[in-house]
Amino acid sequence: MHNTCPPTPCRYTGDIPEEFNGGQYVRNGGNPSMNHEYGRDVHWFDGDGMLSGVFFRKVKGKAVQPEFVNNYVLTDILLASRANPKLRVPILPSVTTLINPSSSIFKIAYAICRAILLVLWSYVNGSKWSIKKISVANTGIIYHSGRALATCESGPPMRVTLPELDTVGWFNGLRAEGEPEDSISPSLTGFGGPGFTGFLKKWTTGHPKVDPISRELIVYHSTFAQPFVHYSVVPDLRAQEASLEQSEPLFNLPVPGVKSAKMMHDFGVSRQHTIIIDLPLSLDPLNLAYNKPVIEYDFYGRTRFGIFPRRKPDQVRWFETEPCCILHTVNSWDDRITDKGATVNLLACRMTSAAIVFNTGNIRPPPNLRNIEEECRLYYFQFGLSQAENIISHQWALSVISFEFPHVPQHLAMSATQYVYGCSTSKGTFSTALGGATKIDCLAKLDVKALISKGLRSPPRSVTGSVDSRSIQEILTSNDPDDPIKIFQTPSGWYLQECCFVPRTNGVSEDDGWLLTFVFDESQLDEDGFAPVGSKSELWMIDAKTMRMVTRIYLPQRVPYGLHGWWFSEDDVCNQRAVETCRSG
Repeated sequence: MHNTCPPTPCRYTGDIPEEFNGGQYVRNGGNPSMNHEYGRDVHWFDGDGMLSGVFFRKVKGKAVQPEFVNNYVLTDILLASRANPKLRVPILPSVTTLINPSSSIFKIAYAICRAILLVLWSYVNGSKWSIKKISVANTGIIYHSGRALATCESGPPMRVTLPELDTVGWFNGLRAEGEPEDSISPSLTGFGGPGFTGFLKKWTTGHPKVDPISRELIVYHSTFAQPFVHYSVVPDLRAQEASLEQSEPLFNLPVPGVKSAKMMHDFGVSRQHTIIIDLPLSLDPLNLAYNKPVIEYDFYGRTRFGIFPRRKPDQVRWFETEPCCILHTVNSWDDRITDKGATVNLLACRMTSAAIVFNTGNIRPPPNLRNIEEECRLYYFQFGLSQAENIISHQWALSVISFEFPHVPQHLAMSATQYVYGCSTSKGTFSTALGGATKIDCLAKLDVKALISKGLRSPPRSVTGSVDSRSIQEILTSNDPDDPIKIFQTPSGWYLQECCFVPRTNGVSEDDGWLLTFVFDESQLDEDGFAPVGSKSELWMIDAKTMRMVTRIYLPQRVPYGLHGWWFSEDDVCNQRAVETCRSG
């Protein structure tokens, strides 16, 4: 999908609640702007960032008109590619090239050297845009301190405007390119610093966390150089202006204890603590020296959770468990239990291997040396901080159904919520879909408060056990109004994406609100499985309390399957920071 669309009115059926007026839902995802060589390596994590959104424009009185808009994030990579029309293959090597066991060391070295040479060439060929950052900004989008920020872990966040989704510039933790100059202390450098190591420290997680109470932005920076992980906390300067108590910013603090370069995609943050996840999944160019793929999963390694007070990464404590792969966390919160003292709790999507990383590049994953069934389930972890030993008190699944692309309402994040939401599938698992993304036909709503309470009363087997052992088909046929798991299933052939919660004003219960998700009817695909010109997607509103669809918004074009989104309220849209210039090209 190369077509971009300015804000365009959409027709709809059903009612649009007042809570949507003036707000905007935006979702990010990789969408290659160059797609000339169909036989080339390609991975779901590749592709230039494309933002797709629906803005609920206020018209007369309480009336609202939904408008669809989509735009590429104009990164250095994208602009340099457009400036060189002779390029037939993307500048950056595909993740597939880096992880494929059949890729020779010469193929990988060629792809990396080609990318380096093209980056250098961008400085000398007279192009307006030299490649200073290699991020494609294709993972997520968040809001912090008057800025909408598109994210990807190979660079800093990129600011965009709402509702147009125009690109402003890279955000360094203090200000974004394209913003007016301000009186920021010259002693603050923001993310990264000078030289190559400073360049690496600008690489910021694709899943930053925003504390809804303190309004701090919490991020980590995973790099190839020791100490491998750095950490930053960015206060909301507007909160300071509003006389809310704020701490000083922290930039680029080392997190001790990580022994090698790793693939880190997400982490956990509670009100008081941060959780870094050290997986047995390497991401290290030096692997080439040992004739290994750049990205490699160790079936006999250990998964480690590094927990430390939010502003003191030097006090990290490491908790170990069986090898697994966690690409997405759901929520984290602090607790104090009478007989255990202080605890930190984590909900995360746990996979038994890294098969999904390979399958989404159309590569057969390496043999499962431990012969463990491929699973992707919502797990509960409890870490006791009062005892001397670093022991995980509880670790088990809440349900055996597949669960990924999780969502917790943003205004409730970092607290013990009753409900979380996520994607599931009536067939297969997220780890076994060869050749692309799993076809997501279900949204799951889990009463995690009830399921965790049940698990604590009668703990399942550690690591391998589950509180609820029903299949998704059994849950779909349940008529129990108090069932702790409720499923919304699409009609046959329709597939959805990650959801986002919009709360009802003055709601009486935590689930009083709506879920938004982009949906596509694959009956529009041609006989070769491609979406022809004229294919169209929809945005569905689902009542989060009843898990029933209430509104359909018909979009003027297709929205490619993508990654992560955010709901921007009317206040967010109206209170953006000033912009002097936007990128173009």
